[in-house]
Amino acid sequence: MPSQHHPARTSAPDRATSAALAFQDLVHRRRDVRGEFTGAPIAADVLTRVLTAAHAAPSVGLTQPWDFIRVTDDRTRHAFHAHVQDERAVFASTLTGPRAECFAPIRIEGVLSSSLCLVVTYDADRGGPAVLGRHAIADAGLYSVCLAVENLWLAATAEGLGVGWVSFYREEFVRELLGIPTGVRPVAWLCVGPVTHLEAHPDLERAGWARRRPLADALHEEWWGGHYETTSRHPVTQLAASRVRPEGRQLVPATSPAIPTHQE
Repeated sequence: MPSQHHPARTSAPDRATSAALAFQDLVHRRRDVRGEFTGAPIAADVLTRVLTAAHAAPSVGLTQPWDFIRVTDDRTRHAFHAHVQDERAVFASTLTGPRAECFAPIRIEGVLSSSLCLVVTYDADRGGPAVLGRHAIADAGLYSVCLAVENLWLAATAEGLGVGWVSFYREEFVRELLGIPTGVRPVAWLCVGPVTHLEAHPDLERAGWARRRPLADALHEEWWGGHYETTSRHPVTQLAASRVRPEGRQLVPATSPAIPTHQE
């Protein structure tokens, strides 16, 4: 009787570990993209999947207080780009010495080189006046929008796209530029599109502006300052630890409190 060959079966724990490793790889591959955009178009179904993932984010009181504005018009993008450069100059004027020298070559946006821009807004009135879960923490709705942005970012990375969060702008300017209603906040201007590659390490780390804070420094047990013991034996933890920072890079000490809010 011929022998029967069955494909190898993967156990549930193995599948869970594989999924965790894949997710950790995605999280640590994600970058705040500036100069790697190709400008190639994004397929409509791909953009829909990315936005669907963003719209699936959790939100306080199930308010879903976000909206997404797709921006492709050249005049709008050039106007925003000019505004960003003005704000870059304002920030640069606050720096002196090594910090000024370090900041000078750092690129802060990909507004004109990306395929398109997505502006994510926050409407505090949505679901009101009694938003379940927001009575004690007024910013819970804003946190919800940030969760949508993170979903969008990870979904875009999984699709082979880059995302860059531009933070050198005044909300009033963007509100007027895009006709956003009074009371609705433009939380994130995101540059999105195919990229030549994703850098192995964040731009600000490679430029010497800042270094990643070790996980151990951010952990507390039971109370602020309580010792928290970690382990690096699990493959998922080892993967994360292997991507912490580039080796052999001389970093400029972060002596200035004025640091660009790049979402590296």
